[in-house]
Amino acid sequence: MELLKQRIRQDGIVKTADILKVDSFLNHQCDITLIEAIATEFKRRFANRPINKIMTIEASGISIACLTAQQFGVPLVFAKKAQSINLEGDVFTARVESFTHRRVFDVILSKKYIGPEDHVLIVDDFLAYGCALYGLIEIAEMAQATIEGIGIVIEKGFQQGGRSLRERGYQIESLAVIESMDPATNTVFFQ
Repeated sequence: MELLKQRIRQDGIVKTADILKVDSFLNHQCDITLIEAIATEFKRRFANRPINKIMTIEASGISIACLTAQQFGVPLVFAKKAQSINLEGDVFTARVESFTHRRVFDVILSKKYIGPEDHVLIVDDFLAYGCALYGLIEIAEMAQATIEGIGIVIEKGFQQGGRSLRERGYQIESLAVIESMDPATNTVFFQ
């Protein structure tokens, strides 16, 4: 998706050879026009799938998943990173290691909102090692839901997450796949 690549080149900050900061437009401050274009592209790429739910993990994927759910005309469900007093009843839980936060936490999704009748599209902002996605996949599998595909805004192609998930048979559509990054020149090279 050329619009996304242009925005990454213009406003992305290469912190290290494996950390790209896009918080000015994607996951701290959100450019809703760009996110709407991203959601439209996910709808185009997965239009032939019988998707009835969009699934993500809090917090960075929520804005993307909201507009994607709107494109599909279906609900959004998201796994929470903390138990709250409002989360009642039985829950599905998976352990996830966060690349950016450098910690392991449990993600939780109420059993009321996902089940065997669901055909989910998993959406997230980044794919590096795939840890968050494996947690969401685990929850979907526990719920006996069908995973129709995975939509990723930015994939770090030089890390193994995308490759290992594709080897497991998942249809992954990444809108921008990064081959490498140079922090000295703040340059991102795309596949």
